Formats: sequence, structure tokens, C-alpha cells
Amino acid sequence: MSIIENYIEENKSRFLEELFGLIRIPSISSEVARKPDMYRAAEYWKEILLSSGADRADVYETAGNPVTYAEKTIDPDKPTVLVYAHMDVMPVDPLNLWSTPPFEPEIREGRIWARGADDDKGQSFMHAKAFELMVKTNTLPCNIKFMIEGEEEIGSPNLGAWCEQHKDMLKADVILISDTSMIARDIPSITTGLRGLAYWQVEVTGPCRDLHSGLFGGAVANPINVLASMIAKIIDENGRITIPGFYDDVLEVSAEERALLAQAPFDAEAYKKALGVEALAGEKGYTTTEHTGIRPTFDVCGIWGGYTGEGAKTVLPSKAFAKISCRLVPNQDHEKIAILFKEYFERMAPKSVKVEVTPLHGGQGYVCPIDLPAYRAAENAYLDTYGRRPVPFRSGGSIPIVSTFEQVLGIKSILMGFGLESDNIHSPNENFPLEQFYNGIRTIPLFYRYFAELCE
Repeated sequence: MSIIENYIEENKSRFLEELFGLIRIPSISSEVARKPDMYRAAEYWKEILLSSGADRADVYETAGNPVTYAEKTIDPDKPTVLVYAHMDVMPVDPLNLWSTPPFEPEIREGRIWARGADDDKGQSFMHAKAFELMVKTNTLPCNIKFMIEGEEEIGSPNLGAWCEQHKDMLKADVILISDTSMIARDIPSITTGLRGLAYWQVEVTGPCRDLHSGLFGGAVANPINVLASMIAKIIDENGRITIPGFYDDVLEVSAEERALLAQAPFDAEAYKKALGVEALAGEKGYTTTEHTGIRPTFDVCGIWGGYTGEGAKTVLPSKAFAKISCRLVPNQDHEKIAILFKEYFERMAPKSVKVEVTPLHGGQGYVCPIDLPAYRAAENAYLDTYGRRPVPFRSGGSIPIVSTFEQVLGIKSILMGFGLESDNIHSPNENFPLEQFYNGIRTIPLFYRYFAELCE
């Protein structure tokens, strides 16, 4: 066995016990009542990084949730890798769809089942244990810094300012992130592009109070009906978004790059079966992979109003609400899109209702060149673990802070994800295969070795 395999085999049970301690902390950043849990998670990370070999680790305040920072310097003249991860998780609703309690991790079917098992506690914990492995076996070839934040799931509203305040402390040659997925368990991939994000809450108000739907229905506009009608007009029959100016800055992908993206294996029938749908949708003229990687989207993430309790209540509601998001592609500015949508949606409302659009958060897209030394190091590391070169892949997801890192710190990020589509991130029954967890710990030290060699 290699040094890496020996260390993993000797400590794999402890790794899981420590990870489970982190998962049990319900660090939901979108819920104000969970603020104390964010600090518990930050302190937990501090202790884990210190015990793994960090020279120092501290919990820093921000205008919102805390950041845990740690570092290990072996030689100032050697390259430095800054590991970014997040300690916060998504809400667990609807709770009744979980097979087991979301914050009580359980192993079954070769997977860890819990909220945060993949996103991002499981994936970030791989870095802590890979770091420990390199320190304890005297194989660490680079300096390492860790930045673990507590607001990624709400758009990292305060991390940019924190980075600006600590630019000198955060100096590094590359940022390493595992908060993305692979194409399949036996097909590694490196995420070379992320979509941006714009997110709003919409409030539609009709009458000044809830009304009897029999006495007033047909004479007074129903806010839910109006909201549904307005939303339906945002996407046309070809899957195009109708917001004026929405596509003005879209970076069109060349035919050559589209051909490269098409090399990634995709089984439409298996995809539909896994999702339980009979047909797929999307913008006309593009493939499913392109829909989720290189094209923008418009989605209603939640909609509510009126009576939703048991039985019937004949009510014409006073208000209706929706949470709406757009995934954006490179060159689309999320602040510009936020204004375009707000103006369009409020302008299209009939006089029978009042509409208020409130932007919640957003972020820019990101593209990583594939000729960086860090990209080649990641490519070689995956090759050693999985026996094949990773496919460059553009993700449909967003990590808004990645573009901020480039703007504020001037550092490129490498996205080495180990998650799978079947992990149900952001959904009930989130999970993470044990095989992927341990493969991450195997692969990350190889990245450091190759990166150090390429930087010599």
C-alpha cells in the first residue's frame, strides 16, 4: 500500500466520526435562529484544522456569519494553495420527505445520508483530512491556507468585504474548491465554468384583505391568478426569456467549444428515468447539457398565497408571493439583470394589483482556463485516482464568490468536485458515496504534489 492508502485505511473510521460531528450542527445560514449554530460550526472547523496540523486557526467576525481561517507554512518560497469551502447548508424542508433525520448522519447503501453530506461538509472535510494526511506523513509540498465561510448558501453577501480587509493574509497562488460534481462515479471532470445567479422575491397585492371568493370572485383580481399569469409570460414557446435586454451580454459559445462539451457522455433516457420525467424541456436549438451549462435560465423556486391548509376555504387572497431565480452565463452582470427583471415585472402588472420585486442576492459567472498549472495538476491527480483524464465541464450551478475572489484577490480558482448527480444536494435525502469521500482524500494530496512540481 502507498502512504496515502495506509493512512486512509488506518483512520477512515475516525474521519467519519469527525465529519458526523460537523454534520450534526444544523448550520442553516438562511435561518436567523440558527446563528448560534453558525458559530458552533466555525469553532468546530477551528479545532479540526488545528488538530490536523495548522500552525494557527481563528474564527473571524464578518457583518454576517463567521469565517474560519487557518494556515500552515512550510517554506515561504514554496507555492501556496488557498482552500475555500463553506460550513453552511440549505434548509431541510420538506422534512416529511426525508427517510432519516437530516442532521443525524447515517450510512447505508455505501453512502452518507444527511444534510451537508455532500454540499459542502463532506466535500470540504476531504480537504481537512487530506491536509492532515500530508502533515502527519511529512509529504506536504506546499503552503496551505483555509477559508471556511458561513454564508455561501445565501450568496456570500459579506465574504467579499472580508476578503478585501484581509487581502495580505489571503495571498496565494491558486484557490482550490470542492463544491461541484463529477459527470459520473467513473468519469472524473473538472468544472471550468459556473453560471451566475440573480434571485428575487415577488409580492403581488390585490384587495386590502382576504375576501369571500363567492361574493367578490370575478369582480376583484385574484393576486395568485395574476402572479401565475405574469410568470407564464416570462418564457416564450421556444424557451426564450422575454425580459427586454436579457440576452444582450450573453457570451455565445463557439461551435468548437460546443463540440468539446458534446464529448461528455450523456444518456437522455437514463437522465429522464432518474428524474421521473417523460420529456425534457429547454431553449430551442440547444442540447440538455448546453441548457444546464452555457445558457441562462428563469425559474420559480417557490410560490404561495391564500389558503393551503386542510380541507376547503373559499377565499380570494389579498396577497401572493414567489421566489424567482435566473442562472446567468459569463458576461451577464447579475446587478444589471436584477434591475431589468424588476422593471419589466413591475411594468407588466395590471392596474388591478400592486407588484413589488425585492432582489435577494446574486453573483457573477466564472470561467477557468484549462492551460493553468493548477488545472494540469488537478488533471494528473484525477488520472492517478480514476485511471482516466477528467473531462472539462461547465456546471449549471453557481458559486457567486468565485468571481469575487478573482476580482478582489486576483486569484484563479480550480474546482475539483467529487459529488455526483445522485447526491440530492439542496433536496431531501442528500447523500454522498463513501467511495467518493475517500477518493477525494486520495486525490487531493496528488494535486498538491503535481502543483508543487509544476511550479518549480
